[in-house]
Amino acid sequence: MGITSELRGDGVRVVTMEHPPVNALPVQGWYDVAAALDEASRDQATHVVVLRAEGRGFNAGVDIKEMQHSTGFDALIGANKGCYAAFKAVYECAVPVVAAVHGHCLGGGVGLVGNADCVVASEDAYFGVPEVDQGALGAATHMARLVPQHLMRTLYFTARTIKAAELVQHGSVLEVVPRERLDDAALAVAGEIAAKDTRVIRAAKEALNDIDPVDVNKSYRFEQGFTMELNLAGVADELRDGFAGTDKAGQRAGTGRR
Repeated sequence: MGITSELRGDGVRVVTMEHPPVNALPVQGWYDVAAALDEASRDQATHVVVLRAEGRGFNAGVDIKEMQHSTGFDALIGANKGCYAAFKAVYECAVPVVAAVHGHCLGGGVGLVGNADCVVASEDAYFGVPEVDQGALGAATHMARLVPQHLMRTLYFTARTIKAAELVQHGSVLEVVPRERLDDAALAVAGEIAAKDTRVIRAAKEALNDIDPVDVNKSYRFEQGFTMELNLAGVADELRDGFAGTDKAGQRAGTGRR
């Protein structure tokens, strides 16, 4: 379990997330994802990365229970920095990243997928950014890379989800396949990329990032600033307590630290 990385003989590196029950990653998990992608960048034998997951869904975002059962803001700050590192590592990976998405892809999962270069999904895959329900902001930057602006805003304000099949028409998901064919589909497109001259592909990845009209790192960091404001105001703890079954907001109020 955790984050594993395996380099295949054809130059495809498969990075797998596995953190039961729903792949809501703890702070260290986000840093581990970043480390796996950074390793892929340095390894000249890696021509392309497939980012996938085991379990019920691709990724459920941050581990809110870890956050609510910790004291102070350490876990919150850790999750913010960890997510930033992971999203940045996917975007800045020196080789293309193919995301293979099944089941739920929420919050931080959208951050990973939105920064990937190619997305393949299973028929049961769906995407969403339910941050507003948890008193946080973030991943709008990345959802905006998957859907048009007005749809992104509607999904963001309502915390609705959208099926992978609907994203095909927007061009952000390459194809939707039965769950049992997902790995094969992702490896097929990754294999096409891996067969190219990796020197050219690495140059192409750098060039495409440099002409990207949105600085995703700066944009996401700006979003995170509002998350910190909501936490300092006590709003985020109130909303997360309902999810985690904790009373962190009440404890803060009782100590006068709210």
